[in-house]
This record gives sequence, structure tokens and C-alpha cells, in this order.
Amino acid sequence: MQTKQTRVLLFILTAFSAVFAPAGSTRAADAASTSAGTPSAPSWTKPDWLADLSISAKESYDDNVIGVSGLSLRAQSSWVNALSAKLGANLVPLLGNKDFAALSLTYNPERFTYDNAPSENYTAHRLNGVVRWKQDSLSVGIDEAFLYNDGNKYATTYALNQLGGAAADQNDKYRNNYAHSVARERRNQIQDRYTVFLQYDAGSFFFRTISTLIDYDLNTYLFNTSVAPYKGYQDYVSRYDLNGGADLGYKLLPNLAFTLGYRVGEQQQDQFALAINSDRHFSSNNYQRVLLGLEGKPTTWLTLKLSAGPDFRSFNPNTPITDLKTTRFYGEGTATATLPYDQSLTLGYKQYVFVSSTGLVPYTDTTISLVYHRNLTKALGVDAGIKYLEANYTLGDDTAGSAPSLRDDVDYGASAGITYAVTKQFVVSASFSYDAGRNNLGSLPAKYFPGYRDFTHSVTGVSAQYRF
Repeated sequence: MQTKQTRVLLFILTAFSAVFAPAGSTRAADAASTSAGTPSAPSWTKPDWLADLSISAKESYDDNVIGVSGLSLRAQSSWVNALSAKLGANLVPLLGNKDFAALSLTYNPERFTYDNAPSENYTAHRLNGVVRWKQDSLSVGIDEAFLYNDGNKYATTYALNQLGGAAADQNDKYRNNYAHSVARERRNQIQDRYTVFLQYDAGSFFFRTISTLIDYDLNTYLFNTSVAPYKGYQDYVSRYDLNGGADLGYKLLPNLAFTLGYRVGEQQQDQFALAINSDRHFSSNNYQRVLLGLEGKPTTWLTLKLSAGPDFRSFNPNTPITDLKTTRFYGEGTATATLPYDQSLTLGYKQYVFVSSTGLVPYTDTTISLVYHRNLTKALGVDAGIKYLEANYTLGDDTAGSAPSLRDDVDYGASAGITYAVTKQFVVSASFSYDAGRNNLGSLPAKYFPGYRDFTHSVTGVSAQYRF
């Protein structure tokens, strides 16, 4: 019987031979046909509107599939097999309209199978669209990202047993926010994100209307987690954030603008049915936001898009927080530096209040990331990154439910990768990612088992892609 390591080696060798052996055989056949006086068949030429057509295969090793601490449930590892395709259409050449800078649609299905955890198998269907249109002083932009996961409708049960009393062990329910989020992303769900804007330029000034949506429609089954056999089962609720508003911009430099913006929006968190959870709290709210921003290129090598300001929140009366009307900080931005020797460095940041998929208290969501890329040669590139994630639930404290809401979870992450273009069409790569989740609330009582919020998780993989 072949070991898994042998299968990985065979996977790489097969991918290489699939590219090189047929190519050599084809060239030999073409030469033989030419010498016999028979013309060779014309090769297929990709049409202008077909921007992307590729297939990929990836083999990876996940050392902690559901992200547990290991104090009760043991970390489960698995080899993960992924097969994907990508079909991208650029419709601008078909229209022949110079007003369109972009009009594209991309479909990317990907199938994941877990050798040692078949309940985690799923197929992701991603659909992305981009529109960029400009005529004189008027411009329009649309960015759409849609995901349907055809995955398990049963969520994970974080419990060693279903017993009661002194023999009970469902302590793994006291886990880090970022431990369960990995498993959640494999479950049956629909995600939708869009940004739409309409901008009018008038000399050094511009006016822009804008709307954004983040929507998570989670389709997992819901159960009463206070009774067997569902003690430790993770219920998920759907949620969304929808807003719209306008920006007034002034160009400080030809390629750099200062903006003053206003947004009005709402966040919706579904409420559990009474039969599922007797706790009637939920944290839907509406908000108004004032933003100061900076966007563009202050220099040829630096690109900025920054916005920050106060967030005026008004929560529904059933939200388990002290002050239903509160002002919070909102900040979001990216800074990308193009460096000498074909290098780039990108810093990302976002902090805002959102509603939870697992709890009833709103939380402050913070993401900080730094990504480095360098092309060592035309064929060889390397990537490295670090990140800091924080989910701070101390805005409120819900004591009515069966699980504690008081927590502040963090995740320290790092990643590295190398990509090599064997030919223009054939690309191989290797990657590694590591996450360390930690409890960031030193005052968390012992009865809430702070140690269970600490975990480590790593994924190592190799992949091959063929681009037509």
C-alpha cells in the first residue's frame, strides 16, 4: 500500500510528466507528419475574451482540522486533497466600447476532501465580477464576490462526551473565536460581498456615492446545545452588514485625494428560535459613520487607501450591553509599497464592530496584516506574511445563556510560499501557514477554562496549476 508521502511525490511527478511528455510526443508527431508531406493540425488559440482558463491540484497536510486546544479533544490531522478550475471572461473585447476599462466574470469551483475527516469535505463555488466604466467626468465601479459552499449542514460538536455531572466533559466549547471559524468556513453557506460606486469628477473635486455589503447566510442545522446528544454542538446564525453613503473628495496632488465621507447602515443578526436557545438576546443595530480618508499615490512607489472616523451605534433593546447607544472607532486601510529589485510590501488594517455568528454579544473585530512579495527571477517568486487578529467581546457580557460571552481572543499568524513557473502555462508552488490562538483576557475566571482558548494550527501544501 502506498504511503501518503509516496502519493504526494507521485502527484508532483505526474504533473510534471503530463506537461513535458505529451509536449515532446506532439512535437515528434508533428515532425513526422511534416516529413511525410501531411500538414499538422492548427493549434488552438485562446480567444481574446477568455481571460483565464486553468486547472489546479493541491495536496496539503492540516495538523488540527477543527482547531482544538488538545486539553480534552485531541487535535485531529488529515491530508487534504483539492482540485479546482478557473474560467474567466473579459467581455470588453466583445463590446468594442472604449468606455469600459473592465467588464469581467470569473467562475472558480474547488473540491476539498479530507482523508481522515470526511465530514469536512466540501465544494466551493466562487463567482466574481468586476465592472469599470468611465465617460467624460462620470465613472462607475462594481465589485461582486459570491460564494456558495456545498458542504456539511451539521456543524462541529466540541465535546469529549455527552455525560452530565462530574463525568461530563464538554469543555472544548470554551474555545478561541479563530479556532472554530476555520471549520465554519467549510460548512454549507452562502456569502455575498459587493462594493458599488458612482463618481463625478469636477476639476480638483469629486463626488462619489457608494454602497457595500457583507452577507453570511449560514445553512447549518440548529440544535438545543444544553441537552444530549448536542452538548458542545456549535450553532451558527446568519448575519450581514449593509451600508450606503457618499464621499466628497479633493485632489491634493494629481494622484492623491483627501476625502470626507458619510455612511448610514445596519447590521442584522438572526435570533435563535426559543426551542433552540432560551436566551432572547441578539445584537442587530443601525449606525451612522463619519470618515476622513486619503486615497491614491503620494509617490510613484506608494499606493494608499485609508479611511477612519467615529461610528455612532444604536443597538436593539435586546442587545446584552450596558449602553445601547455608543460611539466606537472605525478604521480601514491598505498601503502598498513597490520596492526595488521587484519587491512589494502591503500593510492592511481594519477595525470595526460587527455581530457574531456564534454568540449574542457584538464584538470589536481587528485585523492587521503585512505581506511581502519578491520575484527572484522571471520564473521564481517568494511570499511571506504575518497577521494579527483580535475578536474582543468585552463590549458586553451575556450571562443568560449556557456559554459565557465574556472573552477576548487573538490569533497570531505567519505564512510563507514559493512559486515557480516551469513554463508559461505550468506553475508549481509550495506553501506553509501557522496560527497560534491565545486568550487575551487575563481576568477570565477559571470556571470558563481560559486554557481551552489556546491552540495552534498549521497547514503545509504543494500545488500545481496549468493555464491554457
